[in-house]
Amino acid sequence: MDLGAFFKAEFAEHHEVTRRTEAALAGAFADLVAACAKSIRAGGKLMFFGNGGSAADAQHLATELTVRYKKNRKAIAAIALTTDSSALTAAGNDLGFEQVFARQLEALGRRGDVAIAISTSGKSPNVLTALRQAKSMGLVTAALGGKGGGELAGLADHLLVVPSDTTARIQEMHITLGQMLCGALEIELGLG
Repeated sequence: MDLGAFFKAEFAEHHEVTRRTEAALAGAFADLVAACAKSIRAGGKLMFFGNGGSAADAQHLATELTVRYKKNRKAIAAIALTTDSSALTAAGNDLGFEQVFARQLEALGRRGDVAIAISTSGKSPNVLTALRQAKSMGLVTAALGGKGGGELAGLADHLLVVPSDTTARIQEMHITLGQMLCGALEIELGLG
């Protein structure tokens, strides 16, 4: 294996996906920031969820908002639905894995909150079920996707699909977009 060539190829693909994402998602990103800021100003909260690496991103982003992103400031209401092991295992065992996020949204979500799904494929049954639950409750729905968006279209009021089929590149853009969301919200809410 030529590690030098591998290294250069990975960066080349990353740069290309970054350029395509920047070109494709500026308007959708601005709309998502506006929706999230509106929710927070009205006393709402952001609820992030996803599986695997997307679950880690959900936790990461909720923490950036509730604790701090760039500097100390007032907390921003956000929660990751991926962190309560008792709720996840009880819902998975008693109701089925498809319900692990939907059930938490049913309990914690209020009209005007923003439910933010993170899914590289847009095909995870528990993520799709949660978005349907959120819509039925009058929550604002959003999703970070990839691979053409899968089944997220129509379920997410705000859909940001990274133009790539490579899971690693999609995940890199998801965390970039998520951290940009945190920074933009600090500024938009007058906290940055």
